[in-house]
Amino acid sequence: MKKLPTTALALMAMTLLTGQLHAQEWPNRQITMVIPFAAGGPVDTIGRLLGQYAGEALGQQFIIENVGGAGGMIGAARVAKAEPDGYTVLLGGSAVLALNQAIYKKPMVDGVKDFEPVSMFADSARVLLVRKDFPATDLKGFMEHAKANMAKVQYGSAGVGSGSHVCAVLLDGVLGAKVAHVPYRGSALAMQDLIAGRLDYVAEQISTAVSHIESGSVRALATMGLERVSVMPNLPTAEEAGFKGLDCGSWAALVYPKKTPKAIIDKLAKAIDQVLDQPALRERYDKIGVSIPAKARRSPEYLAKFTPEEIERWGTAIRAAGLVQN
Repeated sequence: MKKLPTTALALMAMTLLTGQLHAQEWPNRQITMVIPFAAGGPVDTIGRLLGQYAGEALGQQFIIENVGGAGGMIGAARVAKAEPDGYTVLLGGSAVLALNQAIYKKPMVDGVKDFEPVSMFADSARVLLVRKDFPATDLKGFMEHAKANMAKVQYGSAGVGSGSHVCAVLLDGVLGAKVAHVPYRGSALAMQDLIAGRLDYVAEQISTAVSHIESGSVRALATMGLERVSVMPNLPTAEEAGFKGLDCGSWAALVYPKKTPKAIIDKLAKAIDQVLDQPALRERYDKIGVSIPAKARRSPEYLAKFTPEEIERWGTAIRAAGLVQN
């Protein structure tokens, strides 16, 4: 086995020592959490809650910076180019780190190569929401109406390549039809137009849908996942309604720019793991239908293995749906 030169060994040792020293001092100022979608959306909601509790645990404030656009890739690129010093972190997840990798032939960021995984901290179901005066009251009726009125019906999403877009495209596949798509710069904007009756439906995350459903401003027809959600136990799944292949829930995770010292990554991952066990945060997530992953799924190592698997899983569905874009 070839030995490394003494200078190379010294450099490696110095790099390791520098990372450890930075980790001992970290954090000594506020941390910026970049959320790559507009304020008020589902990702923003869970991110702000996590930032609040993580900031209290670490003794430094988390500043939220919403950088929307391009299905989350503009914000992701902002973090990928940031200084890897532990003070800029991305709230990524299924849309940014997995879906976009399969949708675009040349995505702005690489969900695996451009980031250091920290922690997966949330799972969220997606629900099919329709405007409050939509003619159908269940999923079967929705399918029939959408097919019969394909030239008039339209749906909104958080942007091309976002989870809400891909989920609706999968719905197109089940419908056997292609419904007009209206992309927005965030799901909160799409929800506003759904409430106003300017859209017919949105495949939204349960976390931001619950309050609108309870107020009667929109109607939920089904969860687009394999299980019912605890916050709305009477809402059937698409599969229960007789439509298979609509599993499009989402997950959320924190990632750092590449080359962030491992000691800092581990320190943040440990803090996130601890706050996720706090009953107060669990209760707040539970009220909006968000699940906290089991401990085994929260580690940097798990996220490093899970992300490529998700890229492959969604890639199969996206290619089959003809969604790949230049």
